[in-house]
Amino acid sequence: MDLTDLPNVGPKLAENLRRAGLETPEVFRDAGAEEAFLRIRTQVDGTACFHQLTALAGAELGIPKKELPPEKKEALRKFFDRL
Repeated sequence: MDLTDLPNVGPKLAENLRRAGLETPEVFRDAGAEEAFLRIRTQVDGTACFHQLTALAGAELGIPKKELPPEKKEALRKFFDRL
């Protein structure tokens, strides 16, 4: 399985994950969406946005980001706003 096989992960996000040291879906899932986002933001793209965070959260759960539960989106928004 490749990173681009995960929901919400296209070539650009997959490249960001690889550049952040998260080479496979398993390594990404072990790290989790928030850790992956932090790595991307500090090591790859300092302008990574909230939409990228929700894409990662959906990918971690195996669902499209639009299907994230409202409480998960709210928790992600709080995490993002603290950065």
